[in-house]
Amino acid sequence: MTPSPAVPGGTLVLDSEGLAKAVMRDRAVTGWLALARADDLRVITSAATLVEVIHPRINRPALEWTLSRLVVEPITEPIARHAAALLADAGLHGHKYAVDAMLSATALAAPGPVTVLTSDPEDLTALCLGRVTVIKI
Repeated sequence: MTPSPAVPGGTLVLDSEGLAKAVMRDRAVTGWLALARADDLRVITSAATLVEVIHPRINRPALEWTLSRLVVEPITEPIARHAAALLADAGLHGHKYAVDAMLSATALAAPGPVTVLTSDPEDLTALCLGRVTVIKI
């Protein structure tokens, strides 16, 4: 009998604060990442999140190492359109919410169950409409 291919048991999503804390080896986020590995969860972030995280003072080698251990999902036209719809559904608009909306659309497209680590649980909860677990870090 041929073994079935491994399928992740869900997805852990990092927002900009989650990714930044992973780069800084924050104890809580490091714990979440260890649990994700142990449970065979995919760990992802949105390509849009990189725009928020990359700045001149970031530890670039630590960032690159961290990124090598997760999947950076692209912002495709369907993701962008879904993000715009999420903003409209939540009654939000503008650049203040754009990256959160793109991250939310990315999370909603990921294999479930999905957990998002964020510093902004209110906006992510509103944008994801309760379809993901949102954890404040």
